[in-house]
Amino acid sequence: MTETSEETRADAVRLTGAGIANRPGEFYRALRREHGPVVPVLLDGDVPAWFVIGYREVNHITSNPRQFARDCRRWNAWDQVPDDWPLMPYVGWTPSVMFAEGEEHQRRAGAIGDALDAVDRTELAVICEELSDRLIDGFAGEGRADLIGRFSHRIPLLVMARLFGLPDADVPDLVRDVAESLDADEKAAAAHQRIQERMRRLVDERGRRGGRDVPSRLLEHPAGLTPDEVTIDLLVVMAAAQQPTGNWIGNTLRLMLVDDQFSMGLQGGRNSVDQALNQVLWKDTPTQNFIGRWAVHGCTLGGRHIRAGDLLVLGLAAANGDPQVQPADHGDPGNRAHMSFGHGEHGCPFPAPELAEVIARTAVGALLDRLPDVELAVPAGELEWRPSLWMRGLHSLPVVFTPTG
Repeated sequence: MTETSEETRADAVRLTGAGIANRPGEFYRALRREHGPVVPVLLDGDVPAWFVIGYREVNHITSNPRQFARDCRRWNAWDQVPDDWPLMPYVGWTPSVMFAEGEEHQRRAGAIGDALDAVDRTELAVICEELSDRLIDGFAGEGRADLIGRFSHRIPLLVMARLFGLPDADVPDLVRDVAESLDADEKAAAAHQRIQERMRRLVDERGRRGGRDVPSRLLEHPAGLTPDEVTIDLLVVMAAAQQPTGNWIGNTLRLMLVDDQFSMGLQGGRNSVDQALNQVLWKDTPTQNFIGRWAVHGCTLGGRHIRAGDLLVLGLAAANGDPQVQPADHGDPGNRAHMSFGHGEHGCPFPAPELAEVIARTAVGALLDRLPDVELAVPAGELEWRPSLWMRGLHSLPVVFTPTG
């Protein structure tokens, strides 16, 4: 056992279990009272880590990439991590922008940012409205639907497929493969492999012919990304867009359906959408926690002694709820001080949060415009959150409405 894990286990909290997902705010408040802003925890399989839940501490970590770095190969507890560890997808090293550091990270993240920044925002909204209407057409005549499975989780992937220049014929298989890749069963690995092969074929084709899409811009960028780098970074971009944006849309629709504060928003279309989107980022942010950072050198953080190679899990949702910095009005669209997109060099790169907001705002607004009398089909208390410590999202959001032709 490493020295780090011996120290951590003394008062460590097991950071597992579906119960945490049901009432995360209460769980984070209890941790803060009992342990302060930096909590010794045990992840799945009793693997030791630090859970950073203080806003100032998360800000400090994300603002200092030379001290708290992204390359997971620094981890001092690899000897305790089995090959089939459930969290391996979060920590297993790949040659992607996710684990790159310094100049290499700047080169690749800069290229991604430039490729995304070339997306015209007005054109993006038009694309998103078109795709939203197409999905709504599929269930508008039924008078009922699950807005998670049939709407919110499909929109981001359809939009990214369009921005990537994927042919429409490929999209149904991609939707299926992405869904299967997120399941913890034997289908996941095969689905992930098919997604990677599809991205590689796309990159090869764009290398021959070019185009006005994100893969083409990455291949043509002065940073000189190789086809292998473009392929793996496209997978990162797609994954980063899919679940977080889908859950942002779903969580916002839930808020607008269950909270009386937004009743005028439902009656008046898009009036309260921006306020609801921002309140979700503060109170029910899609990315709750993030693995992570690895300490480059020993240091003190939040009164805890952190050793070189220790893993730090960023408690983004807990930091947003830190009473020392929590604003009075989470719904103010101008208040963007939350940690929901991360922060610093390794946060969600500009302009990705802006593009995600265009997608989410357009999708929510389109649904409210098309189905103005939409309401929950079950009591609000029966809505079930997925039992995940990492992502905040509903299993389903069943609604009823007046059928339209």
